[in-house]
Amino acid sequence: MIDLKINVLKDPLKSVSAISETINTIHDINELLKRILDIALNTVNAQRGMVLIYEKDDPDNLKVKVAHNIDANPDNPLDSFSKSVVDAALAEGETVISYNINEDERFSTAQSIAQQKIIAAACLPLRIKTKPVGAIYIDSTESRGHFRPEMEPFLTAFAHQAAIAIENAQLYDRITSENARLRRVAQDTNDITGVIGNSVAMQQVLEMVKSVIDTNATVLILGESGTGKELIARALHFNSKLKDKPFIACFCGSLPETLLESELFGHKKGAFTGADSDKKGLFEEADGGTFFLDEIGDISQRVQVQLLRVLQEREIKRIGENNTRKINVRIIAATNKDLKQEVEEGRFREDLYYRLNVITINMPPLRARGDDVILLAQHFVEKYNKMFNKSIEGFSEDAIDSLRSYSWPGNVRELENCIERSLLLAKGTWITAKDLHLQPGHIQPVLPPGFTMREYQKFIVEQMLAATNHNISETAKALDVSRRWLHYRIKEWNL
Repeated sequence: MIDLKINVLKDPLKSVSAISETINTIHDINELLKRILDIALNTVNAQRGMVLIYEKDDPDNLKVKVAHNIDANPDNPLDSFSKSVVDAALAEGETVISYNINEDERFSTAQSIAQQKIIAAACLPLRIKTKPVGAIYIDSTESRGHFRPEMEPFLTAFAHQAAIAIENAQLYDRITSENARLRRVAQDTNDITGVIGNSVAMQQVLEMVKSVIDTNATVLILGESGTGKELIARALHFNSKLKDKPFIACFCGSLPETLLESELFGHKKGAFTGADSDKKGLFEEADGGTFFLDEIGDISQRVQVQLLRVLQEREIKRIGENNTRKINVRIIAATNKDLKQEVEEGRFREDLYYRLNVITINMPPLRARGDDVILLAQHFVEKYNKMFNKSIEGFSEDAIDSLRSYSWPGNVRELENCIERSLLLAKGTWITAKDLHLQPGHIQPVLPPGFTMREYQKFIVEQMLAATNHNISETAKALDVSRRWLHYRIKEWNL
């Protein structure tokens, strides 16, 4: 605690500076107000005091936040001290100090002064520019202490610093509360029950997610672009015992090899041109939590070796360092590639593939999720109605038919973009097929009645081949058939 009794009059500027450094390091608003009151009391050797603050929910009334030696009346706490002194200070917007209050004409009619046996009193308005924040009230019932006119400049400067500290603490509190709220929103958003889908394919995904949530096993999520692989990765993290730990995501497909190495593992200062300081890698940032590696199939052979070491030894080595660092992370990887085929063709290490492929979750394409497309579309309508202050009620019958018959090559991501655009362009209260602007080349015709099972199989295979740009592996995976069966049918049907 600063020795105010000695320093204030001797060097008021240094005292204000020292006090400012002290109170501006306190972020807890209650602790800060107590410290401010202690400083005010010690400064003038007062026996009693209060800090009053205008609350956000009731900006017209002062609320007693902290008090010393004053028994506040719960019905009217301001009756316990000189309200006249407070009113005068707030009205003038300046510090009011009365060192002989019984003979002060300004307060000759104040009954509280006689009732409380007040000898000297002061009130320091707290303001940020022209905005009132509150006030500090102090008085003495024993002696005049240091209630002197020459104290007024110091008390005014102190009040200014106190107001700044209070505003900073309130801002810190709001930011902390908002971050907590955003975390709760993120957890709610990523709750398993928040994943939309009643189709058999999505229910299988959710059952798999529930069964592995609280294991430390590595999870590999497979699926086309836009199917929601990162959403499932976040659901695995934010519904698990690691939910309060870091969740770090890295999109591997967009970074060159050297930059990806630095991002993943970090580097030592001077390790390469531009390495001006030590840098912690994303694996270290995720320590204790979950690391999501998106598009793992795109990493180079060199990075594959380093990643294999992480999975085997749970340690990393920064670029330019010789020593290793232990890490404790749960790894979730995702890719839209057929990693088994990548292994067969020599582009992906077999040992790394088996290390990643402990638990596999296959994300179904949107075209294989039936009426989930309607559920998702309605969800996006509600989302963008709120965002853009619109009042679209839903979809016309022809729009629903279009949503169902479109193959959605971009999956859920394409659907969301489509609904956002349609909602903004729609003229009426319902989105029509015309509003959707779906590409004719991806419309799947409705099957005519009387199709045989053979004709139906041929139709489905044709549509899936078109959707995957004739990628045999992806088509076989989507249809849940072997590549050998698919090759045989393609030859048989001359596709």
